[in-house]
Amino acid sequence: TLGIMMPGSYQFGASENELMEITNGDVEVLLAGKDKWETIKSGGSFKVDANTKFDIKVNTVTDYCCSYS
Repeated sequence: TLGIMMPGSYQFGASENELMEITNGDVEVLLAGKDKWETIKSGGSFKVDANTKFDIKVNTVTDYCCSYS
């Protein structure tokens, strides 16, 4: 999936394992089971486990590519 996220705070659920690649922009993510936010910028990525939720703060208009497994 390719997409664009506008600045704001969101919570998403993942039904499958996901790899979220940030192709342009700046986000902070809080993954399930973690207590520390991680900053991800252009060229970075993060993995989301299946059947979990994650919080994301989108700091700038952000382009992403999400792959499922």
